[in-house]
Amino acid sequence: MYVKNYMTTDLITIDAQASMIDASDLMKKHKIHRLPVVEGGKLIGLVTKSILSKHSPSEATSLSRYELNYLLDKTRVRDIMEKKVLQISPEHLLEQAAVVMRNENIGVLVVTDEHGLQGIITDKDIFKAFADISGYNVPGSSVVVEVAQDRRGVIEEIGDALLESDSNLTNLVVHHTTDGIRVVIHIDNENPQDFVDKLNKRHLTVRSIEVKDLG
Repeated sequence: MYVKNYMTTDLITIDAQASMIDASDLMKKHKIHRLPVVEGGKLIGLVTKSILSKHSPSEATSLSRYELNYLLDKTRVRDIMEKKVLQISPEHLLEQAAVVMRNENIGVLVVTDEHGLQGIITDKDIFKAFADISGYNVPGSSVVVEVAQDRRGVIEEIGDALLESDSNLTNLVVHHTTDGIRVVIHIDNENPQDFVDKLNKRHLTVRSIEVKDLG
């Protein structure tokens, strides 16, 4: 899975000379929390809802509403924006985006290529991708198999069990844990018992079964 498959391309941007009020109004209008800041068509920073809050007077301010609006209208986005914007290519794997976000403790990456700004990808996009990869949003059954030790042939045995039970595989995730290996198998059958029986026949430990009917 690549960044380009989950990034947001319908971007709302803001000019560097726009005011804090402009940025706040734009976020409210489009129900977003982040705005890439551009100048001359080039990305130069990022402004977020938390940045706007940080630079806004507190509720305990003695400023009048007129003075407050004047201050917010006078402050330019370029003066408060985050200038260090981490970027990633649309051709990078989602795992790379997730690792950068975790290491840098951020929730968004700007996606660029040789043609310029292409979109953004957020932590919520990563969460959605994880749910899609695991098959959580697909009707059917999720069967978790635990293998105490890594050994050859496990995936082949699972494949044979699928064939014998006439089950169609929709998603498969292999997770290495401190206790061994956990294989999450998602099939399109909402009655997985036959498949489970075929797994048990091969002495594969079925840890859990979850049936999802999203209809």
